[in-house]
Amino acid sequence: MISLGKTLYSLMLNEDVVREIDILAHKSGTSRSNLINQILAEYVNYTTPERRISDVLSAIEQLMLPSREIVPFFAPNSQSMSLKSSLEYKYRPTVKYEVELYRGTEDAIGRLSVLFRTQSQTLINAMTSFFRLWKQIEDAHLATITRAGTEYALYDGKFVRSISVPDRDCNTAELAQAISDYIKLFDKQMKDYLCGKADAHSVEIAYYNYLNTADIRI
Repeated sequence: MISLGKTLYSLMLNEDVVREIDILAHKSGTSRSNLINQILAEYVNYTTPERRISDVLSAIEQLMLPSREIVPFFAPNSQSMSLKSSLEYKYRPTVKYEVELYRGTEDAIGRLSVLFRTQSQTLINAMTSFFRLWKQIEDAHLATITRAGTEYALYDGKFVRSISVPDRDCNTAELAQAISDYIKLFDKQMKDYLCGKADAHSVEIAYYNYLNTADIRI
């Protein structure tokens, strides 16, 4: 994402204007300073990092809405969003994806977290096996493509993967499409693996085909 420093400025504003700004900021779920910053940025035709992040996440939401497999949840002006998916398993347990984007960093533009809750040790073991397989596949095929290394973490009930800087410059719509396509790929392969429709070899083939056909790799 675009990196931008912030500086403290002193402004003389009409009290009535400030009152209306505060009301609008509260309704928008943001701060007074951030709202004024957005208003001024729009006036001078400048897209702030926060606005671009919000636009990317909003675009992901729109891309996911037609899907019957993944349900998106996004609040305007947020820097993160969540998506819910149901597994084809006993009692239909759910998996929640969280997408968080950063204002600016050279190593990653955000992170994707996969959260799951289940009392089934068998399912926990299967999901852990898939997460480790996924990392192994990406280590083998993605490392030579992305600009920076991808970081992973595995906790009890949570798998985290950094979202790498795209392998080429892209606009808001293209980045949203790339993130959406990646989540859809991950979700489908995980579900197929857990229900026995896919094994390690077929998951790797699907990922390899994705890398060769994707316009942008993250």
